[in-house]
Amino acid sequence: MKRPIILGYGNPDRGDDAAGLLVARRLRERGIEAREFTFDGLSLLQSWRDFDNVLVIDAVVTGSEPGTIFEWRAGDLKLDHVDFPGSTHSFGLAEAIELGRALQCLPRRLEVIGIEARDFTMGHAPSKRVTQAVAAVAERIVKRLQFEGC
Repeated sequence: MKRPIILGYGNPDRGDDAAGLLVARRLRERGIEAREFTFDGLSLLQSWRDFDNVLVIDAVVTGSEPGTIFEWRAGDLKLDHVDFPGSTHSFGLAEAIELGRALQCLPRRLEVIGIEARDFTMGHAPSKRVTQAVAAVAERIVKRLQFEGC
């Protein structure tokens, strides 16, 4: 399968919500194309419409310890049990996925890597545990792409 388009999603000014953006930056430092996405979920829905294979990295709130890493295949799982704080936008990642499902316009393969977040305070830096998870997720993606021969 063709290499996924990688989208780091979040808000750079709201603490742990920057997690997806920071993963995208680390990947670019390693020579891997990754895009930062800071707009609302409706725009996100538009951004992946021409792609069959999409990987989105975002901060999530499940009640787990900050820095916990989750992986989901969005086409196989309803995400209403997870809060994607992209909803610091008016319409976030979970809503974009569910709308895409309803409209039958999800990419053939849409994966989400979530990093458990806790602090979304305006002007705060990401917490240490989230920053450590960012490094781990970036490394996990690099290894996956190498393994898949992408």
